[in-house]
Amino acid sequence: MAHTPRKMLVTSALPYANGSIHLGHLLEHIQTDIWTRFQRLRGHECYSVCADDAHGTPIMLKAQELGLNPEDMVEATRQEHHEDLLGFGVEYDNYYSTHSPENEALSQDMYNRLNAAGYISKKTINQLYDPEKNMFLPDRFVKGDCPKCGAVDQNGDSCDVCGATYSPTEVNNPRSVVSGATPILKDSEHFFFDLPKFEDMLQNWITSGAIQNEMANKLQEWFEQGLQQWDISRDAPYFGIEIPGAPGKYFYVWVDAPVGYMASFKNYCDKNDVDFDSFWQVDSDAELYHFIGKDITYFHCLFWPAMLEGAGYRKPTGVNIHGFVTVNGAKMSKSKGTFIKARTYLEHLNPEYLRYYFASKLSDSVTDIDLNFADFTQKVNSDLVGKVVNIASRCAGFITKKFAGKLSDNVLDAALLAEFTGASESIAQHFEARQYHHAIREIMALADKANQYIDTQAPWVTIKDADKQTLTHDVCSMGIHMFRVLAVYLSPVLPELTKSAQTFLNDEFTWDSAQTTLTGHEINKFKAMLQRVDTDKVEKMVEASKENLAPKATTTPAKPKKSSSKPASDDPIAETISFEEFAKVDLRIAKIVSAEHVEGADKLLRLQLDIGTSTKQVFAGIKSAYSPEQLTGKLTVMVANLAPRKMRFGMSEGMVLAAGPGGDELYILEPNEGAQPGMRVK
Repeated sequence: MAHTPRKMLVTSALPYANGSIHLGHLLEHIQTDIWTRFQRLRGHECYSVCADDAHGTPIMLKAQELGLNPEDMVEATRQEHHEDLLGFGVEYDNYYSTHSPENEALSQDMYNRLNAAGYISKKTINQLYDPEKNMFLPDRFVKGDCPKCGAVDQNGDSCDVCGATYSPTEVNNPRSVVSGATPILKDSEHFFFDLPKFEDMLQNWITSGAIQNEMANKLQEWFEQGLQQWDISRDAPYFGIEIPGAPGKYFYVWVDAPVGYMASFKNYCDKNDVDFDSFWQVDSDAELYHFIGKDITYFHCLFWPAMLEGAGYRKPTGVNIHGFVTVNGAKMSKSKGTFIKARTYLEHLNPEYLRYYFASKLSDSVTDIDLNFADFTQKVNSDLVGKVVNIASRCAGFITKKFAGKLSDNVLDAALLAEFTGASESIAQHFEARQYHHAIREIMALADKANQYIDTQAPWVTIKDADKQTLTHDVCSMGIHMFRVLAVYLSPVLPELTKSAQTFLNDEFTWDSAQTTLTGHEINKFKAMLQRVDTDKVEKMVEASKENLAPKATTTPAKPKKSSSKPASDDPIAETISFEEFAKVDLRIAKIVSAEHVEGADKLLRLQLDIGTSTKQVFAGIKSAYSPEQLTGKLTVMVANLAPRKMRFGMSEGMVLAAGPGGDELYILEPNEGAQPGMRVK
């Protein structure tokens, strides 16, 4: 079927160059790869690029810790990332690095354009400064006591205990994470991008269909609070790109990271004679799509389109936003072995399994995806091995042994085959809309019909009847035709299975291959295409992930770490209060009606709590220990009469109670069975 040719550039978010690729990253890269493979299969001009995000203070400090220069470390990490992605069949036209001459040139040109247009200003700000390391400290490199509730050892921008957000300069008893020194306040001139000037444009763009409606609605919170000038500079020492005409000043990593999409594509274009400008100029007829996780939505849907607009470039056609990955219903955990690195998975299991499982779950929504290993094993074994591959294996032997390896000249059931070929556009629309789960469901329904057809015709019985040899030949050929159509439909999802199918069928697929029939065609001897998932290997992968927690040897002796789970006796009892003082605290049983991630917040979950007479919204700093799915429907205890506090993300109307030192060791209080929402805790 003819299609109007399209020209498009597709990117995935850039993995940060200070850690390994894990299952959370793979969801996005696999989602992107399926979409780009589908577009190419349809005959469109589709390029896909990615890169490592290689700049920032964490990169600089980790390189120092390892005794390496940052350039060598980020290049070694880039190579590791690329190899892992290729191991999962994720093939970009170019996998590059933001630490590149192209990115430096494009980032500085972007800045110069914005500056010339009047969108850059300067002002002096007061920052915490490490007097031992002689460096300004970003938010996450400050620890101290929460200025709101007094909890000790909290991050420089937010509190795990009460969920408050604040400036690092507000922290009590601050200390530098880098050296342990007490920071001092120091003035520094910083550069700011005038984001508020783009409010009208951004409002129009995010409601134009460029992003999902649910994310467009969430972004309205930023407009309600009022867009702020964006600090785009950092002071030396800093591993990054220097701001033109400002020695010792560097672009904040989120300035040059998205420009890395352009840089990676520029590097590819220069090597392959592709017109770079035709994809990025304002009047471009090309389509530009970014695939990202919901945690970086505001960078890609506010800052990035505003930068592009201000610098005279085109904006993205679409930003496709996905949710997070949980494992067995919970946040990925190192202690449980469910924080699984890409390389660990590849050492134990076939990557096609994960590609198929993610595809069977992925939609165009931002709902989190749960990798349940029992469901994973059952689905792959049932669908791929028991249904799809089984069709070919049941029919191929008869064709090879009895009919000289040639398919029949006859299509025995034209109506049935037409049902298979007629599903092409419906399945294509599902892939196009990123509704992969619908595509998989439709494909598997066809696979069921193919197996039912073979069961009914029973070629293993008819082959024994000399008068039914032609019928047997036709039936088995019909089975191969149906298998071939299914293999075409699955080819964006399963590249290795596709190669095996093409070799077996002596064929080469395009999307329109589903419309043709290989009557009278010679096929090759069938070879096993996919093995069943071995549950022992799944268990070994989990165990290996636990073992990966062992510290690796470094050239510098590691400082001993304090136990993350200290005895309760080490946490001193607070100052005595009177009974009257305690009686002022109204503790109530609350049912968690809903729980969801908070866009732009690393530690917070937004909870809706039913306390019998009303529902209250609470922002709780428990994201490190709980996924939203784990909390919904639970009973807990909340402080119901706490004064409401306006936070950046909305109004918090109370506090849930939890115990534990923090991180993944937080435990919300859960009352015994029989407690009801609204009951007072005495």
